[in-house]
Amino acid sequence: MSTYLITIALILGIALVGIGVDRLYRGFARKNPQLGPFRDGERGCGSCSGGSGCSGGSCHS
Repeated sequence: MSTYLITIALILGIALVGIGVDRLYRGFARKNPQLGPFRDGERGCGSCSGGSGCSGGSCHS
């Protein structure tokens, strides 16, 4: 039973850390627009949404 509870706590903790990192990343991107386009997780490749870094059909939107 304790293994089950530890596993649930670890999965929840990893998910919360991931959400926290994503929020920090988005905040940093908002505060530093001079660094160029940042990857947008909602649009497939992301790098292509900024118009740089992709060649040919490497991104599918």
